[in-house]
Amino acid sequence: MSGLIPVVIGFVALIAIAVLRRRARTPGAWTRPGRGGLSAALPDAAPPALRLLPLPGDVGLVAARELRTRVRGRVFRTGTLLVLVIVAAAIVIPTLLSSKASIQRVGVAGRLSAPVTAAVVADGTAVGDQVEIVAEPSGQAASADLRAGRIDLAVVDGRQVVVAKAIAASDTSAAAALTRAVARTVGTGEALQAAGLSQAQAAAIAGARALPVSSLAPGGPGTANRNATFIGLLLLVFMLTQYNAWTLTGVLEEKSSRIVEVLLAAITPARLLAGKVLGIGLTAFVQAGVAVAAAVALTEATHSRALAGVTPASVASALVWLVLGYAFYSWVYAAAGSTADRQEQAQSLLLPLGLPVIFGYVMATSAISSGHPSVLFHVLAYLPPTAPFAMPVLVSLGAASAWQFALSAAVSVACTVGLAKGAVAVYRRSVLQPGRRVSLRELIAR
Repeated sequence: MSGLIPVVIGFVALIAIAVLRRRARTPGAWTRPGRGGLSAALPDAAPPALRLLPLPGDVGLVAARELRTRVRGRVFRTGTLLVLVIVAAAIVIPTLLSSKASIQRVGVAGRLSAPVTAAVVADGTAVGDQVEIVAEPSGQAASADLRAGRIDLAVVDGRQVVVAKAIAASDTSAAAALTRAVARTVGTGEALQAAGLSQAQAAAIAGARALPVSSLAPGGPGTANRNATFIGLLLLVFMLTQYNAWTLTGVLEEKSSRIVEVLLAAITPARLLAGKVLGIGLTAFVQAGVAVAAAVALTEATHSRALAGVTPASVASALVWLVLGYAFYSWVYAAAGSTADRQEQAQSLLLPLGLPVIFGYVMATSAISSGHPSVLFHVLAYLPPTAPFAMPVLVSLGAASAWQFALSAAVSVACTVGLAKGAVAVYRRSVLQPGRRVSLRELIAR
């Protein structure tokens, strides 16, 4: 049941993203400048002393205007509210469900005394679960039931505790706690049976060790780690899809209204496009900061363990790839927006542009669930379209070293620089052709 929660939340979030895309419009309109250059074209731009960005020149002016206008817009408020609802659901719902006792089925193959069996049941109560004892005819039958999911762990001949997947040392879930408790209890029971009431036997009891826990398959990340990684992935997908769609529609509306013709008389295409990309990107980081602050506050207020698996390395990785992912995709969306002329054309562009994001999200979710990324997933971590989703997951799973992270980031930065140059060229050639959609063949011919 708990494994379906991230899937349901992700499905709801994707639907909400699609709704916000339909409502996304560039708020406000550029006015035609008279005298005063670019500053006259931005009526809502603050004086230099009151600007939000310490960037000099026209790029900073355009970026400040984009940031201020979009933060004040209704779409930003709606999107922020949606992000907060998703974060709250991802933290609060598992906490509420974990407060209810679940049933853990413990298979017993071979002999196990009544006192030890009662102690195993008591271990379940101690960790907040109910234990149901299932008699198994043999150790092989217990292994088969483990693989099929009919039991959660097995005690074989009072000498070994077997689980389906290895339990990580950082796993703090109730199932992991019960497994460790049963291993200690049965180990102590074996020591009691082997000893009497003499001092030597009492010493044997005091020195009893937990039974070794073997597994049928290698273990994956703990539940807390999976939940934290999924929340970060969901936030990344939302940011990239929502704000890159803003970039596309913003460029489109400037072209269709022909305001860009006047703006380009006061600023170069590269600076105009860079200011727009930077301003919208800063808006995304403002919303991400609000979401992270809300997540931390809710975790503390509800005593949730949803962020228990978060490590400094995973947080730093998510932030780095949020920046790199937005930087890569924003130029693609900006160039695509300059080739369209109507909102209907923009909607037809959003789906093919979003396919790499959807593919990366699906692959990352599968890797998080299994805990064992495939060779293909490792390759995706070095491809700029999918690296923002693959590399943070590899870091959270401990499957990526520092040099691999640096290499992937360097490849992404190099490709982004080249992509930015190409996007500016496409923007320059197509944005001054209002009234029609510029085809890819025309751009290549030029």
